[in-house]
Amino acid sequence: MRPNVVTEAGLSTRLCQWWASVPFITSGVVILCGLIYLVCLLSGYDSFIEICFLPSEVVSRFQVYRIYTSVLFHGSLLHVLFNMLALVPLGTELERIMGSIRLLYLMFLLATTNAIFHLIIALVVAHIPLYPYPFLMNECAIGFSGIIFSMIVIETNLSGVQSRSVFGLFSVPAKWYAWILLVLFQLLATNVSLLGHLCGILSGFAYTYGLFNYLLPGPSFYYSIESSSLLSACIRRPGFILCTGGTTYGQLPMFSNATTASSGLSPGNIWRNLSSWMPQREVSTSQPAQDSRFPGRGMTLGSARSHSATTADSDISLQARLLDNSAPDHPLETAPPSTEPRASNGRHLTVDSESIALLAAQNQGVDNFEEELKKLVAMGFEKTQAEVALAAADGDPSVAIEILMSQQG
Repeated sequence: MRPNVVTEAGLSTRLCQWWASVPFITSGVVILCGLIYLVCLLSGYDSFIEICFLPSEVVSRFQVYRIYTSVLFHGSLLHVLFNMLALVPLGTELERIMGSIRLLYLMFLLATTNAIFHLIIALVVAHIPLYPYPFLMNECAIGFSGIIFSMIVIETNLSGVQSRSVFGLFSVPAKWYAWILLVLFQLLATNVSLLGHLCGILSGFAYTYGLFNYLLPGPSFYYSIESSSLLSACIRRPGFILCTGGTTYGQLPMFSNATTASSGLSPGNIWRNLSSWMPQREVSTSQPAQDSRFPGRGMTLGSARSHSATTADSDISLQARLLDNSAPDHPLETAPPSTEPRASNGRHLTVDSESIALLAAQNQGVDNFEEELKKLVAMGFEKTQAEVALAAADGDPSVAIEILMSQQG
């Protein structure tokens, strides 16, 4: 008798599965930056002075295109590789919550605001009366890392975690995570743009504090883009996430910006005002109002469980009504009689069976999510973290385990 042999998937298979889980816009940015670097490498192009963000050229010649070309070009293989490896988990998490088109707009907004902050700081420092420092006006900056720092700040505030691990070596408070990375990269790496990374952090905080709310379009803007026939091929892609959609299994915690009344500048009031901007998990069963900064069908963990139970009860009641309506003694139509011919009883039974099958499939998805959650809890993971990780992984337990292990690391 042959012994039972457990084999693991090969490296190529695991890489394909990992890449298939990356959403549309995130993977598109990775491919675009990689192709641009490859073309520059093969063609021998290294005149980055023509495309980098150079404040002096933007001011004197109004070369605004540098704001967007600078984020797509990278100076070395390690530069593009490190930035793209950092982008994949951040972009995947935010794209699953916001949607593909909304994340693309966010990247465009962050690139613009980063450049504006960069330009303002460089101009101010260059024209200090006592000690002018014109070096920043002639600093040539390229790379996607400015937007990545902004996304780090946004994702950290959205997740609500209390601490973050720095390269798996030590943990720091979440509110200092981006600043610690800023200092470490400046000390460990050479030829790094301190001002570019700093402006990325400032843009991230400005976004989370709601300072860019007037620059965020409404849901109708994204719906009109998603319904355009020009993007129909993109929308049909498996990794494309609609802005009106959400996670298939469970719900993610939602950013809460509920404001509190302020009566003076006492320490208690100041702390309440500051804590109102921090991510919080509600315990009520009502669904929180949608925040334009962090859109999606995000619900609190407590309300997600109550919502699942309520949905299951309503589905059972609906199934009972459908079965009653399919009986001969109970007419299916309750509207007043019209001149149009009524459908046959066979047609009604077909519609009822399709509806019942659809509801049963939905209930099966909820049951599968609960079963996988119980397995993760039995493995020793904390239930709240397991539920968030499983929701972020779209119900895939292997991906959820990787998320939980990375958080523990």
